[in-house]
Amino acid sequence: MLVDTHAHLGDPVFDPDRREVLDRAEAVGVQRVVVVAETLDEARRNLALAAEDPRMWPTAGLYPTVLDRDQAAAIEDLLRAERDRFVAVGEVGLDYWMVQDPEQRRLQREIFVRAVRLAGELDLPINIHSRSAGRHAVDLLIEQRARRVHLHAFDGKGAHARRAAEAGFKLSIPPSILRSQQKQKLVRALPLEALMVETDSPVLGPEPGERNEPANAILAIREIARLKGLSEEAVTRAVTANTEALYGQL
Repeated sequence: MLVDTHAHLGDPVFDPDRREVLDRAEAVGVQRVVVVAETLDEARRNLALAAEDPRMWPTAGLYPTVLDRDQAAAIEDLLRAERDRFVAVGEVGLDYWMVQDPEQRRLQREIFVRAVRLAGELDLPINIHSRSAGRHAVDLLIEQRARRVHLHAFDGKGAHARRAAEAGFKLSIPPSILRSQQKQKLVRALPLEALMVETDSPVLGPEPGERNEPANAILAIREIARLKGLSEEAVTRAVTANTEALYGQL
């Protein structure tokens, strides 16, 4: 039993066939999908979608390029009010690729720290975006003594990823590993106990430019197995155990 630990199934691109997408995922063993939010409206939509189909696990978070204290506060209020319906805070984090102004980065960090502290307060996992800021995100999480941490599609160096794994954090691998030397190096550098799988649907699929979907999480499993010299069954068992340790029982 697999969980796609990071996907954007609330994206309108899935409106015509969302149920069929979930059926295709379930047919290959991907039974649950963590559906992340980037805004307050997306968080509310995720709740509505999950109420219709329990295969979707909703989250609430503010994407790190949305530098809006008021919206961050509203998302915090929603998470507190609906804590039992959300499975994580996210996606939140740092993005030093898109945000380069020092003052904006300070605001981004402030919003991220608030999210980390809220996840601790609510005892929820935190689902993290850290594009071009892997070291900075890991440093902040360790400084804040974050516990239930999920680093999605980590693009940093292996040394920073290993620090995260040593701190007990989990890192999820998307199907783009089939074409990404960086992701392949990451898997080689990390113990199996630190890995989960994701798709980041509709992006980060096996082919650039094509719509990705949760069924492709199985492709990440196969590539991890190849790189680790293990069976697909062994990798599936391990990443499922890792996911359950972070997000709870299926």
